[in-house]
Amino acid sequence: MGPPRNLLPPPAVGRRVRQTGEARPGSFARARNTVAVMFPGQGSQFTGMADPWLSDPVSSAVFDAASAQLGFDLAESCRDEESLARTDTVQLGVFVCDVAAFRVLASAGVRPVAVAGHSLGEFAALVAAGVLEFPAALEAVRQRAEAMAAASAAIPGAMTALMGLSPAEAADVCAVAGRGDVLTVANENSPKQTVLSGTVAAIERAEALARTRGARPIRLRVAGAFHSPLMAPALPGLRSALARLEFRTPSCAVVPNVSGRPTTQPAAIRDLLSRHLLSPVRWERSMASLAGLGVTRLIEAGPGDTLAKLAKRCVPGLDIVSAGTPEEALAAAGALATVLA
Repeated sequence: MGPPRNLLPPPAVGRRVRQTGEARPGSFARARNTVAVMFPGQGSQFTGMADPWLSDPVSSAVFDAASAQLGFDLAESCRDEESLARTDTVQLGVFVCDVAAFRVLASAGVRPVAVAGHSLGEFAALVAAGVLEFPAALEAVRQRAEAMAAASAAIPGAMTALMGLSPAEAADVCAVAGRGDVLTVANENSPKQTVLSGTVAAIERAEALARTRGARPIRLRVAGAFHSPLMAPALPGLRSALARLEFRTPSCAVVPNVSGRPTTQPAAIRDLLSRHLLSPVRWERSMASLAGLGVTRLIEAGPGDTLAKLAKRCVPGLDIVSAGTPEEALAAAGALATVLA
């Protein structure tokens, strides 16, 4: 027997968000054990990441639908290292893993009061919140990935995570190491982890400079300089894809990357999503916003546990778990139901 339906957010909370159109700090202050779900993006992938989800009928149905729509076996492509090195393949795999994970959580009764997704993960968050239909979002992700792959091939770039530097400290590294090349803060992940994006030469200089300042650079497994001006050629493709989507009122608060602030306005969500390729992912602010809504439990839905680790640094004290397999998703739902019983 699955967890009871009392995982739904309190009716008064839902009315507050729908009436005001924004989820204000304290809106969930009286709700017990409110849960938010977060979705990883590119960089969380690993070979065989789809396989765990094929063992569960709910999540395997998501992969069946995706493969039928795309015209190839997506789970099989997730077993191939060369495929996962391609932006136009790996983004599809991560997105569908994210949605599959949420479908298992939802089937067990989890109803989040808020969702957030890291970069690509924002599309999964919008599906989870009912803003986008899964087939339409999958097609948009496909077009986004193809546009980003083309932009990366046209202007090679790279990304590096600076472990030990704040966003302000990383911005100073950019100012010194840029030397006229594109180099910018791409992800404000936590108080002491910031990702830079730019040309390969600028990234190499930034890594060398960061080491002299006590940081540990880690080059990311991505094919381009995402969330930087080098992605400008991908914007027309992304915006064309978004123009064909219907953005509906979400069932819960959504925290977009560009603002890091919760909203329930479809027009705002569309506008912010159209800008996120060139804008930093404000993840630390997003986590603070979730805590400000009264969220006490965070579930990472999708491959790996990177977001759970980041969240523990951004909002210490919250109950944070990863759901990277159906078993973990059901365990997370069961634990939540036990607390609320």
